[in-house]
Amino acid sequence: MTSSLPTSTDRDNPTSDLVTNCWFLVGSTASGKTEVSLSLAEKIGAEIISLDSMAVYRGLDIGTAKPSQEDQQRIPHHLLDLVEPTVEFNVTEYVNLAHEKVSDIRSRGREVLFTGGTPLYLKSLLRGLLSGPPADWEFRNQVEQELQQVGLDALHARLHQVDPLTATRLHRHDKRRIIRALEYYKITGQPISHQQTQFEEGRPAERCRVFVLAWPRPQLHERINSRVERMFADGLVAETSDLLARHGSLSRTAMQAVGYREIIAYLESTCDLPETIERCKARTRQFARRQETWFRSLSECRWINQQTGETPLQVAERVCAAAEAYQTH
Repeated sequence: MTSSLPTSTDRDNPTSDLVTNCWFLVGSTASGKTEVSLSLAEKIGAEIISLDSMAVYRGLDIGTAKPSQEDQQRIPHHLLDLVEPTVEFNVTEYVNLAHEKVSDIRSRGREVLFTGGTPLYLKSLLRGLLSGPPADWEFRNQVEQELQQVGLDALHARLHQVDPLTATRLHRHDKRRIIRALEYYKITGQPISHQQTQFEEGRPAERCRVFVLAWPRPQLHERINSRVERMFADGLVAETSDLLARHGSLSRTAMQAVGYREIIAYLESTCDLPETIERCKARTRQFARRQETWFRSLSECRWINQQTGETPLQVAERVCAAAEAYQTH
């Protein structure tokens, strides 16, 4: 099933002044983005656009830490609950809808604050979309099966044969992007590195309002563990069970949301609940590390290191102070 949302072919390269002047508050999972974004939005007179690839799905509420109704009444939020969790939703659709929302918010004299933790969405808004062919799921499934026999090092070596530039740039364990690069070469006959020049060129941080909330690693892990335990206490298992009862299964993209795959395994009785909770904690910590790696690779980002005892308002005030260095040229 494909999304019925509008798409566009004339914005494959939309590095636009429309979004370059927006505010961005990003960070890894459990970094405190929601609370700080509310205070920041109030200070700068902004509405919030979600920068979360999983929050677009209806019904994925607890596992995505979606803003509460109270939060949404306090500050208007956009690009939440767009599609059913059976739909494949991609970055092109997101960027096109985000541009529309930015125009709408600006027409009402409000600032725009993107908040979330999906680095690819952030990079695509800041630098434009890397256009390319749609996913070839048959090819991806074949590669996944082959990986069980040969391992990632062999896959990385194969990429080095057809696209040495991309192979050198990617870590040999970056399975998702290695597979995508091989897929791109299979479909187009050209290395993906030939198409990535603009996508890899960023602007200096002082010419952007892109702020990353950060914690020391031990404290972030504590926050992640507490958040996962709270989600289970709030009914994440029941939410997942209800989604399966209503839809039968989730789309490939919806299944990427941390926690749901582990709970589905639990519901199928392949592991017990304590083991499921620990798996969710471990996967969330891994996910947070990947997010931070992505953000560190973007020249546009400035880091806001948080301290125990700070209120969301105090952090928002530090973001505003850092933004005073913003230059439009």
